[in-house]
Amino acid sequence: MNELIILLLFFLAAFISILVGTVAGFGMSTILLPIALIFMDFKTALVLVAITHLSGSLGAVTFFRKGLNKRLILLFGVPSVILTVLGAYIVIYIPKNILTTLLGMFLLLFSIYSFYHPDFKVNTGKIYTILGGSLSGFLQGLIGIGGPLRGYFLISCDLDKTVYIATLAVIAIMIDVTRIPIYLTTNLLDAQFYYFIPPLMAIGVIGSYTGKKIVTRIPQSTFKKLVLVAIGLASLLLIYNGIYSVL
Repeated sequence: MNELIILLLFFLAAFISILVGTVAGFGMSTILLPIALIFMDFKTALVLVAITHLSGSLGAVTFFRKGLNKRLILLFGVPSVILTVLGAYIVIYIPKNILTTLLGMFLLLFSIYSFYHPDFKVNTGKIYTILGGSLSGFLQGLIGIGGPLRGYFLISCDLDKTVYIATLAVIAIMIDVTRIPIYLTTNLLDAQFYYFIPPLMAIGVIGSYTGKKIVTRIPQSTFKKLVLVAIGLASLLLIYNGIYSVL
């Protein structure tokens, strides 16, 4: 396939993933990483997807900055980042497929329950918020996926859609600025791919801005249902991946 076409397809996939990730609050890496692996090796894909994820999150924070909730960022985000590191260190000791399947089943059941019980809310007390952030961060480090759990916790807090998106974006930035320097200093990205970075940063801004335009047109009640559907789909993917890895 022509190199230019490959490049354009990758950038188009990046735009779509940021658009979806902005609206749902998560899922950008879940969409883009498998697509990136079609065009490049895992290490390169990992770094470029992380940079794309960061650019989209920066855009989301910029366009949804009025929704920033400092309390949630502190109580939920900080423990999430800390426990991400812990999870990454013990990943070799726990079977990933079992955790992936259990997480998928948990999220599927609760997303269905929450969809049909729109008044359901999780406890937003200090202890519960810290525990929610710690668990999602731990799973992020352990199995590489924490977004759906973060999304479920925050959307179940009955947050305004602007607060929900802005808070998730800040937490994502905190995680990305922790891992990307490690990727770059360990030479995971060859110099020939550095020219991908400026366009990906631009795509992050454009994609998140487009996502904002979509979100502003969606009623709050409909937005919550869309997020729950996205979480349900993500949980099915987790269950599939967990079972498939055993077969």
